Amino acid sequence: MKTLIKIILILAVVSFYSCEEELTELNVNPNGVDPDIVNPNLVLSTIISNTADDYNNRNHGGHFSGVMQYIQKSGWAGSENYFDWVGTQGWGGWYRNLRNANHMYSRAEEMGMEFQMGAALVLRAFNYGYITDTWGDAPYTNALKAIEGEQDYYFPVFDTQETIYRGIINELREANTLLSKSRGEYQGISPSSDLLYGGDPAKWRKLANSLMLRYYMRVSEKLPDFARSGIEEIVGNPATYPIFTSPADDASMAYGGTSLADAWPWNREFDDTGRGYERVQLAAGLRDVLMGYNDPRLGVWFNPVRIPIKVSEEHPGDNIIDGVRHIHPDHLEANNLRVYHPDTWVAYRDAGLHIVDTNRFVGIPLSYHQHDGSTYNLNPSPIQGGSNVHVSALADMYQAGSGPMLLARMISYAEVCFILAEAAQKGWNVGNQQEWYEKGIEASFDTWGVSDQFSAYITEPGVAYDGSLSQIIEQKWIANWTIAHEAWCDWRRTGYPELTFGNYGVRLAIPIRFEYDGNERSRNLRNYQDAASRLQQTPFTAQDGDDSAWSRMWLLQGTGNPY
Repeated sequence: MKTLIKIILILAVVSFYSCEEELTELNVNPNGVDPDIVNPNLVLSTIISNTADDYNNRNHGGHFSGVMQYIQKSGWAGSENYFDWVGTQGWGGWYRNLRNANHMYSRAEEMGMEFQMGAALVLRAFNYGYITDTWGDAPYTNALKAIEGEQDYYFPVFDTQETIYRGIINELREANTLLSKSRGEYQGISPSSDLLYGGDPAKWRKLANSLMLRYYMRVSEKLPDFARSGIEEIVGNPATYPIFTSPADDASMAYGGTSLADAWPWNREFDDTGRGYERVQLAAGLRDVLMGYNDPRLGVWFNPVRIPIKVSEEHPGDNIIDGVRHIHPDHLEANNLRVYHPDTWVAYRDAGLHIVDTNRFVGIPLSYHQHDGSTYNLNPSPIQGGSNVHVSALADMYQAGSGPMLLARMISYAEVCFILAEAAQKGWNVGNQQEWYEKGIEASFDTWGVSDQFSAYITEPGVAYDGSLSQIIEQKWIANWTIAHEAWCDWRRTGYPELTFGNYGVRLAIPIRFEYDGNERSRNLRNYQDAASRLQQTPFTAQDGDDSAWSRMWLLQGTGNPY
């Protein structure tokens, strides 16, 4: 669908028939659509698919999923496994989404299509939210206006994060109003063009207000009164500000699965080699927490190891017998091997020892070394990007190009519950903290098909409600599987969850932002320098200067988090 829509939206091209022809004659592509007359519904599909797919790619198997210890990679793994974020990402794709959203809004306004106007504002807010969450200050007020011809628009200033967050919250408020009518009162809704909600304005309205909760909580350390009043207003006026009330409201895009372009990333259906699928493997951090809580979601997301390792005196040496790899303790000692434990593995690695993990589910530790993860846990066939019979691969469902659980998730009802649990923990008037906390876990269990095990899980030591912020954020982190960017934002803001990582990263700290794209340095130097100067250096930025992946943006300055 994305490919088809991009073709439809290509502008008419101009060419010459021959050198003798009049220069006034144009060859117009009969299959192109003039952007001045394009139907907003065509643009809606493009923005949704590009936004959701890009977000999912970074969340399921990219930078954020690695450092938040959901996954590690068996090959080509610098950004995920050991913090190699230096100069790796640009924001061009997100601003392309925004150009489309602006054009969709303008065309919808011309045609009196308020539903499409509201959806455009929601998508604008989401894309701008991602940009400022990830880079910091960014072009906003004067962005995407170069066509108007003013000098300031060619070289837009970088607005402060505070300006951007306040701006996108205002846009979401406007969207809430535009989307407040019944479906029959809107013109030109095309259900097939809406890849999230099939043209349901009520669902989009809930999305707008649920995103508002996200961004209010995002600024809660810097603007606590603003955040509190905003969240309390939304929760206290459900008729005016409806929010998600069940997992059925989640903003999730299904994949068509008809080609590589519209299929779940790293699947095997369109990659016979399976290298993409094999690269994405379980991280030890997530495994340790889920196994400690007897969490059934572990088996939904990952497979057990194909050949488990057992350390015992049953057999000498190191041999595979009846599908189990038996290693004698004397062999461990002679070969500088130690059994994995969450509390000791870092010290073992610092001492030059190697780790053997004997669990049924095995994850690669974060920053174990500055190499790919293909050799971890005595892999007998260490090929970069290849399989590892002693490390847990993704569950079989992730080999498919599409499926009922293979969704590009943007925000969930579970997240909304945990936001309100945190708001209650702060003492804000939003309801009962324990109820919101348990509803968040239950929503995640419903989403992943293990709702029958919720009542037992909620009594597990460490899961049973204790009223702490750390518990809320840890469970929110688990529930945000495939929404790793949001977990990363929470970790920066709160310092939770507390996860162990090794000393073999590019720096001895998890990155907290992306560096600005080199295009900004070369094309918009003065405004880039102004924005970079507003960043705050940390003990990990000496090699980089102000514009570092380890510099504090406004959102983190003065908070003491995450370091």
